[in-house]
Amino acid sequence: MIEILQDFGYAGMFVASFLAGSVFPFSSEAVMTALSLAGLNIWALLAYSTVGNTLGGMFNYGIGRLGNEDWMYRLFRFEEERVTKAKKWVRSYGAWMGLLSWIPIIGSVITVSMGLLRVNFSAALLATFLGKFLRYLVLTAFLSLF
Repeated sequence: MIEILQDFGYAGMFVASFLAGSVFPFSSEAVMTALSLAGLNIWALLAYSTVGNTLGGMFNYGIGRLGNEDWMYRLFRFEEERVTKAKKWVRSYGAWMGLLSWIPIIGSVITVSMGLLRVNFSAALLATFLGKFLRYLVLTAFLSLF
């Protein structure tokens, strides 16, 4: 799958990061590393990955907004304990939890919980964007060293 996404360049980076940011398990870091090594512009990869990953998180937000917890547990196999913790954090910190949405697995639960709890969409979008941008900025800085 990574090789297919590499063939699509920046569009592949966008798709990989969208998938990684959503409830679908995927590693956008591997795609970014491969595309960087293939000679694509690292700063353009940063932009595509940040936007794609943010939109993946907002996809999760939409799922939470539309869904209910029972089918989310069945459909996405979220552990009830993680959802309970994420909801507690979101109730305490609101949209600021979007800053942590870059964390694998937990980030998906956070963004779905923000939707479930009807966190302000604009604030959730901004916090999620910032968290994901910082994640990819660190990866970009690391890759630019090589």
